[in-house]
Amino acid sequence: MLSKLREKTSGWIAGVVLGILTIPFAFFGMEQYMTQSTASWVAAVEAPPSWWAGAPHWWPASMLWQREEISIDEFRSRFESERQARRAQEGDAFDSRAFEDPANKRAVLDGMIDALVVRMMADEAGIAVSDAQLRKAIADIPAFQVGGRFDPQQYQLALASQVPQRTPQQFEQLLREDLQRAMIPQGVMASAFATEGEVEHLLRLLGEQRDVAFAVIPAPEPDTGAVGAEEIQAWYDGHPDAYRSPERVTVEYVEIRSDELPEPPVDEAALRQRYEAEKVRFGEPEERLASHILVQVPADADAEAQAAAKAEAEKLAAEAAAEGADFAALAREHSDDNVTAAGGGELGWVTEDTVAEPFAEALFAMQPGEVSAPVRTEYGWHVIQLREVKEGSIIPFEQVRDELAREQQQASRERAFNDLASRLVDQVYKNPTSLAPAAQAAGLQVQRIGPVARGAGEGIFSSPAVQRAAFSEALVEDGTVSDPIEIAPGHSVLLRVVGHEPERQRPLSEVAQQVIAAVRRDRAARAAGEQAAGMVAAIEGGKSLREVAEAAGLQAAELELPRGMPVPTAEAAQAMFAAPAPEEGGKSVGHVALGDGSLLVYAVRKVIPGDPAEASAEQRAALRAQLGQVMGSEDVDALVEALRRAVRITVAEERL
Repeated sequence: MLSKLREKTSGWIAGVVLGILTIPFAFFGMEQYMTQSTASWVAAVEAPPSWWAGAPHWWPASMLWQREEISIDEFRSRFESERQARRAQEGDAFDSRAFEDPANKRAVLDGMIDALVVRMMADEAGIAVSDAQLRKAIADIPAFQVGGRFDPQQYQLALASQVPQRTPQQFEQLLREDLQRAMIPQGVMASAFATEGEVEHLLRLLGEQRDVAFAVIPAPEPDTGAVGAEEIQAWYDGHPDAYRSPERVTVEYVEIRSDELPEPPVDEAALRQRYEAEKVRFGEPEERLASHILVQVPADADAEAQAAAKAEAEKLAAEAAAEGADFAALAREHSDDNVTAAGGGELGWVTEDTVAEPFAEALFAMQPGEVSAPVRTEYGWHVIQLREVKEGSIIPFEQVRDELAREQQQASRERAFNDLASRLVDQVYKNPTSLAPAAQAAGLQVQRIGPVARGAGEGIFSSPAVQRAAFSEALVEDGTVSDPIEIAPGHSVLLRVVGHEPERQRPLSEVAQQVIAAVRRDRAARAAGEQAAGMVAAIEGGKSLREVAEAAGLQAAELELPRGMPVPTAEAAQAMFAAPAPEEGGKSVGHVALGDGSLLVYAVRKVIPGDPAEASAEQRAALRAQLGQVMGSEDVDALVEALRRAVRITVAEERL
C-alpha cells in the first residue's frame, strides 16, 4: 500500500496539484506576516478607499484599506473619565463594581467607535478646522475666561491644573479633532427641519380635548371569607417570589472618627515656618504684562530644523528690538502660537509659576519695554516683550495666624486619623479573622449590628459602601476583616461578617397568614374588576355612563378634559387619552386601576382636536425648533449607524 501511495504522489499530476495548493497558502502566510502587529488595541475600524468602495478585505486588496485603532490606553483613559463623571453624579450611591460590568465597558467603547467612524468620514470628506475656528472655540470656553473675556494667563493656569496636564499644543490638537468630529453631526442637526404639516398635526394633538364621562369604583372592602387549604397552597405555589426571606448579615465593626480624636496642640514655630514657605498664598505675587512671538519647533525636529528655528527667532528678536518696531504686528504675522497671535502675542498678566521656567527666568529679569533674546522652552523659541510690572504685596503673619493654626490642626488630626487606621490595619494583618486584638491595641470598642437585610438598615449600614462590603462574597465566605471603608471624610469602619443568612424560600407554615391575606385581597380586586367589566359591557350595550353609575350607587362626572390635565389622576387621564377616538355618535369605553386600589370606568364620547390657529408665531417657532432637534438627533443616529455598516469593526473583548 505504501509503495502505491508513493508512486501516485511522485508524478507530474501530483506536482501540479501541490503547486496549485501552495499559492493560496503562500499568500495566506504572507498576509499574516505583513499584517502582524502587537495587541495594543481594543477596537479597530477599517474602511475601504473612497475610490473603491467595494474593495475586498483580503490581501493584497486589504492593504488599500484605511485602518484606525483605539488603543488600550485610550480606552482606559476614557473609561476612567466616565467613572469619575458617574461618581460625581451619583455620590455615595455609586457602585464601582457594577460600573465594571462588561456591558458598561462595551457601551463606553461603542461611543468611542462612533466618534472614530465620524472622524474618519470627516477626514475622507476633507473637512478641516481652521486656526480662526480653533481660536474662537478656545476663547469661548468659560474656564479660560476672566470677566467674560478670554484671558491667556487663565488659559495657562487651567491647562496646568488638568489631569493629565497638557501643553497648549496638545490641548489645541485634541480640541481641533473634537471640533472636526462635531462638524458633520452639527451639519446634519442644522439641516433637519419640521414641515408646516407636521407642526400643524402636533398642535392639534397638544391642544386636543376629550368629551369624557367617568365614575370611580372605590377600593374594595377587605374580604373576610374562609380560605381553603387547597386555595392557600395554590396561591403559595403560584407566587414563590413573594415569600422569600432576603439575604441578611450580622457584622461586628470598629469605627474611626477624626472628630472624636483629641485636639492637637498648635506649634507656633511650625506656623511661622509654613508662613514663610507659602507667603505667595497671602497676597498678590508680582505680575508682569507680557507678549511673545513663538517660533515653534517640533519635538522630533532634526538639528538643521532646530538651527533654522533659532535663526528665525534671532531675526525676529532683532526686528522687535529695533527702534520704532511694532511688536504686535510682528507677532500677528510671524508667531506660531495660534491662540495669542491674533491678539498681537499678548499673554496678559503672568506670575512666575504660570509660565515655563526658562520663560519665567527671562521675563522676570527684564525691564519694562525691553525685548528679550530668543528663549528656548519645550514649545520652541520665544521672543518676549515686557510691557508693564505690577508689584506684589504680602499680608503680615499676625493677620493669617489663626487660619494657619486651623489648617495645622486639621492636618494634624488627619495624620492622627491615618496613623490610627494604619495601626488597625497592621493588627488586622497579624490576625485577619478577629477584630478584638486590633480594637484593643487602638483603644477602640468592637460594636455589633444585625441581622440586617440587603438594602436595609441604618447607622453604618446606611452607607452603600458598607452594604457592598458586608454582602461581598469574600467577606461572607472567608470571615476576614475588611479594609477600612470610608463612610465620609474622617469617618471609616473596619468590619467582619459574623453571621450570614442566605436568601431562602420561606415555608408555607411561616407565611400562611400572609398568603390568606393575599388571597382575600385578590378576591376583592377580582370582584371590583368584574363590577367594572360589567359596567363597561352595559355602556357598550347602549346605556349612558351616568345611568350605569347611578344604578351602582356611584357618582358620574362629565367634562371636556384637556390633554395633560391629571383629572381625576394622571394615570386615569393617560388611559382616557390613549383610548381610540370613537366613531360618530359612539363611545370609546374602558376601565383602569388607580394607585389607591380604586377603579375608574370611563367613556370617551368625542375628540376635539386643538386649533393650530390659536398658537402664536413664537409658539410655532419654538415647536418647529423642538421638532427639528428631535428629527436631527434621529438623523445623526441613522448616519452613524450607516457609517458603521460601511466599515469593518473589530473589537477585542478580552482586552476591555
